[in-house]
Amino acid sequence: MNDRAGRTDEAGPVIVSACLLGVRCRYDGAHSEDRPLRESLRDLPAVAICPEELGGLPTPRPAAQLIDGEGDDVWSGSARVVRVHDGEDVTKEFKRGAHRVLEAALESSAQRAILKEGSPSCGSSHVMREGIRVRGRGVTTALLLENGVVVEAAG
Repeated sequence: MNDRAGRTDEAGPVIVSACLLGVRCRYDGAHSEDRPLRESLRDLPAVAICPEELGGLPTPRPAAQLIDGEGDDVWSGSARVVRVHDGEDVTKEFKRGAHRVLEAALESSAQRAILKEGSPSCGSSHVMREGIRVRGRGVTTALLLENGVVVEAAG
């Protein structure tokens, strides 16, 4: 069992933020490799995803943040995701990427996901909103939870 990410001893496919597995897909072109998590997943079928890349955003890309709410609010239409440096709206790309992650979960029969904490896509308890790290969920996390996928935080 991995204390940081939760129930990694369960069998079955698991969706995992690709950056946690060492893939250089973060906004800054880096990764957030979590070696203990990676080791704990060694014998499980892991589906590596990056919602932002799946949504059509390049790597590297400008940092983004939530405005006027969190991921749940993006889905209800009362919040958006914008680039930090110029305010360009990237909500459409974040939502597209979240839908593609949900499709991957459904296609692989994954019932859980381990996602990068703090991300406006993947955060499950903290996200960047209006320049500050606050309690909240990211866009992808909100969609997965709404569709019955258990989301665990790592990194």
